This record gives sequence, C-alpha cells and structure tokens, in this order.
Amino acid sequence: MRTAVNVGFTTRALVSYAPRIRAVAAGMLQRLTTAPDFDLVDEFARPYALTAVLSVLGIPEEYHERCRTWSEQCLDLLLRHDLDPGHAAQCARGLREYGEFATAITAERRARPQQDLISYLLHEAPSGHQLTAEEVAAQIPALITAGHETSAQALGSTVWQQLRSAGGWQEYVSGALTTDRLVEEGLRFDTALFGMYRTTLRQVTIADTVLAPGSRLLLLYGAGNHDASRYAEPDRFLPGRTSAAPHLAFGRGIHYCIGAPLARMALGIALEELALHIPGLALVPGTRPRYRRNYPLRAVGGLRVRP
Repeated sequence: MRTAVNVGFTTRALVSYAPRIRAVAAGMLQRLTTAPDFDLVDEFARPYALTAVLSVLGIPEEYHERCRTWSEQCLDLLLRHDLDPGHAAQCARGLREYGEFATAITAERRARPQQDLISYLLHEAPSGHQLTAEEVAAQIPALITAGHETSAQALGSTVWQQLRSAGGWQEYVSGALTTDRLVEEGLRFDTALFGMYRTTLRQVTIADTVLAPGSRLLLLYGAGNHDASRYAEPDRFLPGRTSAAPHLAFGRGIHYCIGAPLARMALGIALEELALHIPGLALVPGTRPRYRRNYPLRAVGGLRVRP
C-alpha cells in the first residue's frame, strides 16, 4: 500500500498540481500586502499548507474549514497530554466524522473521478497494486493532517531563520540565494518533526549500549541534523552551504516521508511567492516566534511580520 501511495507523490506526478498551489499562495499573499503587519504562521503558512494539500487531494473548498478542525482535533488526541475529558470526547467525535468524510469522498471519486490524487490512487493502479476504496479512505486523514502541519511549521521556521540571518530577506529576494538551498537548509536546521518513536526488530548496539529486539526508541531527527561530524558549523543557519542535503527532516529508510516531494514543492512555491509579492518582508521589531505545545512537532505558533 505504501508503495502504491508513494507513486502518487513523486515529483513527476505532482508537477501538474504546481499551478494551482502557486495560485493559492498568490491569492493569500495579495490580501496581506496592504496589512500593516500580520502573523506569518496563522495568516499564511498554515492556511496555505492546508489548502495546498487539499487541492492536490481534490477536497472541495466547502470542506476545507472542517478538515482544518478535524486535523487539529486529531493532533490534540495524538500529541497533547493535558486534554480535559470533555475536549477529548469532542476530539474523538471529530475523528469519527473525519473518517466518515474520507469514506464518502472516496466513494464519490470512485463513481466520478476527477483530476486529483484521490482519483489517481483509486483508478490508476500505481505500482501495479490496485488500492481498494477502504485503503484510499484510510490514507486521506493522515495525508491531510501530517502533510499540512509539518509543511506549515517548515515554512514558518525557514522564513524566521532567513529574516534574522546575516543576509536577511534581501539575500533571497535578490537571487543571491536559490530556493532549493533555502528550502533544504530550512528543513535541516529546524526540523518540523524532530523525533519519532521506533521499535528495534533485532538486537542492535548504539554507543556501546546493547538494545534487545522490541526496544522502544525515540529517534531524534533534529539532533541528527545538527551532527558536527556531518555538517560544518551545524548550529548556524547557512543556506549557502553545499552539504545541507541529504538530511533527516523526512526520516530515512522504510519510514521515509511519503509526502516529501509535495512538502518540498509547496515550501519552494511559498517562498518564491513571498519574495515576489512581499520583497520588503521584515520582522515586527521585538518579534520572536511562539511555539505550540505539540510534541514531537516543533510547531511555530505565531510570527509577526510586516510587508
């Protein structure tokens, strides 16, 4: 199933979605150019990342707000440890509605396919494996929730780091810094998903410690991305470096992020449109990012900027 879904997220498969994602970014930024200041994360990064994922999947616009709410409820259940029973029950009801919605839209696309990823997965039998409607429906909430939250965090943190770097935003606007370099260093430096639990399948030794099969580990991708034996000056944000990729922002091996090509494309488009529409982007004096309590996401909750 993973192989089949992955085919739909290859760079080649996603090229056709780039114009609609760029249009989303441009439309949102045009509304922000006249504001005296705005929150980059809440007013651009998060709604943009969500809309980009939903556009690729083919989710109708009238469901976008509900998908945002369902995604937040899903993350609250998964990642927060301070939920009161009432809110937990509300989140659980939302999660059930999320699944019912995914089942309904999958059935609709099976009957009436469109130019979107859900239809592609249902009808094209990528990699030779024909996914069932149930298999496709099961993927939709995960792709929406995981895809847009991490992409929004990557965008917010990358812009924050570039704005406060020695070259500033003008280094990127002028063309002295390429989009690819900025994207990869942003992903490396401040990894959105900085760790994930894994289970050893066999005995393994790490730093002279013997771990038995079935041991539970927290693999810190963020720490690996600051490994001094891999990167020169790893704790400095240097988008001009030549060794930023490969990094561990999307994991590695059999658990490598399915949505990595989409995340890279969406992040690059957002940065390009930001430079085009708001070339004078700057931090509001005294601004520092707020972080949300969503372990293990390194979740930027707010960043005030001005055009």
